[in-house]
Amino acid sequence: MLIFIVKRLLWMIPSLFAVSFLAFVLIQLPPGDYVTTYIATLAASNEVIDHNTAAQLRERFGLDDPMILQYLKWIWGIISRGDFGISFEWQQPVSGLIWERMALTLVLAVASLLATWAIALPIGVYSAVRKYSIGDYLFTAFSFFGLSVPSFLLALVLMYVAAVEFGADVGGLFSPEYEVASWSIGKMVDLMAHIWLPVAILAISSTASLIRVMRANMLDELPKPYVTTARAKGLSEFRLLTKYPLRIALNPFISTIAWLLPNLISGSVVVAIVLNLPTAAPLLLQSLMAQDMYLAGAFVLLICALTLIGSLISDILLALVDPRIRLE
Repeated sequence: MLIFIVKRLLWMIPSLFAVSFLAFVLIQLPPGDYVTTYIATLAASNEVIDHNTAAQLRERFGLDDPMILQYLKWIWGIISRGDFGISFEWQQPVSGLIWERMALTLVLAVASLLATWAIALPIGVYSAVRKYSIGDYLFTAFSFFGLSVPSFLLALVLMYVAAVEFGADVGGLFSPEYEVASWSIGKMVDLMAHIWLPVAILAISSTASLIRVMRANMLDELPKPYVTTARAKGLSEFRLLTKYPLRIALNPFISTIAWLLPNLISGSVVVAIVLNLPTAAPLLLQSLMAQDMYLAGAFVLLICALTLIGSLISDILLALVDPRIRLE
């Protein structure tokens, strides 16, 4: 196990370099650059910037250097000083912009994951054990509903129902008086009062897919001889299910860790915009639209790193849970 972990960690280094370079190139592939986008934005407000001012801006941001030199300066700053550069759009250090939104993004993602597991696990087991029952058909209909309805449409509908029918405060994660306030018990209570709506929306589609996966895996395991043998030995149905087939069918749940960590950054961008959530996803979209290459590049690099780390954690947990899996 230790040798496997060390090898994976060593392979992450060239992988991160390769992805960071590709991301840096792809971000600059669209015509123009940040200054071009900035000039176009000002032109929409009937403000004009002359060529000399535009050239000075490019020189100030280092956009007049060759692309490979821009990348080398950026990656060297990350390696030597942990400096991800300055955001063109916000005129602030990129690291500060990213980490100030990561706490709320982490809370929202973990809450969504726990809600997904808490719903999908028992429903998937029930649907497999009570195959073709009325409950199974109802949960199957729910799964197809969750998979087919777009998350942003569900967000709009639930926002309307919560606000109009129940008078709930929807949109954002805090009330106006707590948005800039320091953390306190009152702010945490206010967060709990707002977070249920985005958690429900983000969990529904994930729950729908995991229910089908859990049901299919359990149906594969239940007819196998070891289940019949355990039942013949007199094990109770609950103990039989939890000790043998459920343990093997948990593999897809553990595998979700591989995409959970990158999902902390990318998330559901449209849902975050509709609900006005102060998470990382809207900032990522805005940086890509503005061609803010240092901010967007830092996001892409972080997503890649979290994907690699999530895959490693998932592989290790799978080996611990399922004795059939051997990493070496």
